[in-house]
Amino acid sequence: MKQKLKLTLFALCAATISVAQDQAKDPVIMTIDGAPVYQSEFIYIYTKNNPCVSYAKEDLDAYMQLFINYKLKVKEAERLGYDTIPKLKTELKQYRDQLSLPYMIDKEKNEALIKEAYDRTVNEVRASHIMVRIKADASPKDTLAAYEKIMLLRARVMGGEDFSTVAKTSSEDPSAVMNNGDLGYFGALQMVYPFEDAAFKMNVGDVSMPVRTSFGYHIIKVTDKRPAKGKMQAAHIMIMTDKNMSQDQLDKAELKINEIYSMLERGESFEGLAEKYSDDQSSKAKGGKLPEFGPGTKQRMVPQFEEAAFALTEDGQYSKPFRSPYGWHIVKRISMTQLGSYDEMYRELKLKVERDVRAETTRESFVNGLKVQYGFSDNSHKILPVFYNTIGAEIFEGKWTGLADHANDSEVLFSFANRSLTVKDFEKYLLDNQAAGRTEDMEFYIRKRYDQFVKSEILKYEDSQLESKYPEFKALMQEYRDGILVFDVMQNEIWNKASKDTAGIRSYYETHKAEFVYPVRYKGDLYRCMDKETANRVVAYLESDTMDYAKIQMAINTTSELTLMIKRNTFNSETTEAFRIEKKQKEEAADADPCKKSKPAKAPKYRKFKAGLNKMFVYKDEYYVFDVEEVMAPRGRDFTEAKGLVTAAYQNELEATWLKSLRDRYAVVVNNDVLYGLSAQ
Repeated sequence: MKQKLKLTLFALCAATISVAQDQAKDPVIMTIDGAPVYQSEFIYIYTKNNPCVSYAKEDLDAYMQLFINYKLKVKEAERLGYDTIPKLKTELKQYRDQLSLPYMIDKEKNEALIKEAYDRTVNEVRASHIMVRIKADASPKDTLAAYEKIMLLRARVMGGEDFSTVAKTSSEDPSAVMNNGDLGYFGALQMVYPFEDAAFKMNVGDVSMPVRTSFGYHIIKVTDKRPAKGKMQAAHIMIMTDKNMSQDQLDKAELKINEIYSMLERGESFEGLAEKYSDDQSSKAKGGKLPEFGPGTKQRMVPQFEEAAFALTEDGQYSKPFRSPYGWHIVKRISMTQLGSYDEMYRELKLKVERDVRAETTRESFVNGLKVQYGFSDNSHKILPVFYNTIGAEIFEGKWTGLADHANDSEVLFSFANRSLTVKDFEKYLLDNQAAGRTEDMEFYIRKRYDQFVKSEILKYEDSQLESKYPEFKALMQEYRDGILVFDVMQNEIWNKASKDTAGIRSYYETHKAEFVYPVRYKGDLYRCMDKETANRVVAYLESDTMDYAKIQMAINTTSELTLMIKRNTFNSETTEAFRIEKKQKEEAADADPCKKSKPAKAPKYRKFKAGLNKMFVYKDEYYVFDVEEVMAPRGRDFTEAKGLVTAAYQNELEATWLKSLRDRYAVVVNNDVLYGLSAQ
């Protein structure tokens, strides 16, 4: 209930949005304690919450009262210091961090990456690789050594040696001894981006130059390309084998998988056999069920497994035993999902792209654009030697205490947007970000840290400009900020107070007892039937008086539990939807004005029933039979029965009293000339 109220409040809080307009054309529509509220704010929220806008005096007056109430709640929350509460400030910062993400990237490049990811999801590439490991932060010396090693391996392949043989004997990827470097088919977001990017840009049969990833250097050979087959949910039974097994052990493993297959063919449960015999500890307890695999997922399977799985043509079908580098398998297809269109997959891919390392390319492009926009000027080549000529190895132990000589503190390293960052600023950045780690070449380390410093300062500045550059960002931030303030002040001043004030709730009940009354109620069995034929059968069974409700349900629901549903209850005549009498709607003209005011809706009417078996009735194309045991006359609810309704009503009374006190506390002056002048615009 409170979450729903919170969302409602967030929608209303757009009243505080400050639309960027020339104030000369944006007159003050009201003041609260002398603080101006502009016409643009009222228009924005009024039109946002009213798709059929009316500028009639009575409609403007009515909405202005809601607008005033909300503004008063924000004002009171600020007076009470809710905007300084650490928890709320943290929540607002987290929201801002999320909201700012789309504004802090190169949007054009980001859209291109999403389209690229889609193309690489609906198409797949098969590739093998040879890898030489190297750490992401390797020194220039180690990097060069790894590069020379991978180039020697490439030279062997280009000289005629079999790629798979070189991979098996020389690759530093541990899986190469089993798969000969063959990675199978993959699509977007299933490999690290530099590897994926290189593979998709190659032709079948090509061998790449070295490709650097966070794992090391790779040479890649593309062996096939194909349209993606879709995503699959599957289960398997696995009998594990490995290269150290004797031939006798291997023969026994094959015999075991064939015996399990024979059991399946005799009708035994796949899930039961998986749980009992499979060697895959991660899936056997789930009946062999595996994570979804295929394009668009993080999960990949070895080529032999995918080939067998995608050869299955129907859900529930299982394969014959087959062997992969990890052992023997029988795979069962649970479900197959075809890939959607670009529009259907756009949101999913957008989220994945923005969380992936490839998003860094848009961030780099974005920063480079900001450098141009803000007139970035760099003097680091002259000044950075101050750091790498004087800092010692203690910085790699996290023990550096700063420059010994501060003569250069005020020298400018770089400047942009009328801001200048100095040697002193960079010194502080190094001090704050040093940590114990491996020793690196000092010049390389300082240059790397400097580039990070430049990037962080430019992004920090751009983040501070978002409200002034993007009115919609400012609007959303203001909306969320005021929403959490109002929600929390309402929670403390109204909802929690009302819930804890047991004496007040009881007193409210005693004063308004006549308002909490049960209407006519019916105790009995309500039969909800799929069609008229089912309803007629129910009536016949009830009239024969030979079967109770449970036997009737068993007799009718022989093929589906949805044919007949029964509720045994005491039904409130005015809250049971099926008891409402449906009105025939008059057909409206196709070009009727959707904003045309209609007559006030009449109070709904409800069916009346007698004790015993009542006449069959229809509601929303479903047939009902009601067998009434007792008709219960209207009566007042006792306090326990009415407590939920009383608490809600008491909260409304407290809120009305509170709002009255706020109107007494704060002087509200509405400029009616501006308000009523809206109709002329």
